[in-house]
Amino acid sequence: MNNQNPGLFDFLPDSPDEIICGVDEAGRGPLAGPVYAAAVILDVSRPIEGLRDSKKLTEAKRDLLAPLIKANALAWAIAEASEEEIDKLNILQASMLAMRRAVEALSTVPTLALIDGNRCPVMKIQSIAVVGGDDKVDAISAASILAKTARDAALVTLHAQYPQYCFDQHKGYGTALHLERLREHGASPVHRRSFAPVRKVLEEFALRAGKAA
Repeated sequence: MNNQNPGLFDFLPDSPDEIICGVDEAGRGPLAGPVYAAAVILDVSRPIEGLRDSKKLTEAKRDLLAPLIKANALAWAIAEASEEEIDKLNILQASMLAMRRAVEALSTVPTLALIDGNRCPVMKIQSIAVVGGDDKVDAISAASILAKTARDAALVTLHAQYPQYCFDQHKGYGTALHLERLREHGASPVHRRSFAPVRKVLEEFALRAGKAA
């Protein structure tokens, strides 16, 4: 591995045969929609300027970088875990599942996965958790951008199906607007029923229905 962060990955094998992918997720906090993950193997001969944590980039900058990453990376993949899987497994395990799916979907099989955060999904290849990796490791930054742009696009699509919730504006996060629409219209099929604000609304609507019966 060509160590571009001296001291950060000195414990990794320095081998030209090492194939490293960066992995990150997007959408753990929202009340609706799937959680997305991406895995990226960068091509050191085709560097991409401006990579960093997707949360520190504007939407316009992310939208510019995403196609550059797809065009210049050695391999990339995007995967998701559904709302049903989130409610069944919990959001942490669903995020791990989405990340594993992204790695397994890569057209080139990596030998090592660098995962943003402090936990790693169970995979067949070696993985290392890197706290703050989305702003330290270019491959993880690239993955964070692909995951974020894919999820944002998915929420715009969900807005077309459920315009009353304004998913195109808040992307499913628990903003004042989203909570207002949730209380007004109840939970949609894409809301995460295990999340407290959604669960509370479901209980309130069930109580109203019981009183009306």
